Amino acid sequence: MKGKPLKKGDVILIGIVLIAALAFIVPRYFFDKDSEKNHIENRVVQIEIDGKPYKTLPLTLEEQTYTVKTDKGFNEIRIHDGGVEMIDADCPDRLCLGFGFVTRPGQQIVCLPHRVAVFIEDHSGQEDEVDDVVG
Repeated sequence: MKGKPLKKGDVILIGIVLIAALAFIVPRYFFDKDSEKNHIENRVVQIEIDGKPYKTLPLTLEEQTYTVKTDKGFNEIRIHDGGVEMIDADCPDRLCLGFGFVTRPGQQIVCLPHRVAVFIEDHSGQEDEVDDVVG
């Protein structure tokens, strides 16, 4: 059983779909790094101890490590790829290491025994992104 040959209209339709798909894929492939850089340009990593501002660090794509030392112990954070994560701490439960990699404003990492909070702030003047609306 042979398939029917493609008609001229079928070839044109397939061509239009392929061109439309490439129009979305190609710019993202070539310019993704610039877009990511612009996305984090106005964001900083804010560190608080006992609810008071302690240190503000730039959010970067390059890796940087910072150690927060308090009288209760230490927490080591790593900033890279446009986000932040806690990689080491000497608190007894080490739950703060399970928060993972934080990349968006509003997400945070908290170490309760050391009373350390690490979060991302956006200084672009834009409203925070809304995940969902209930009501």
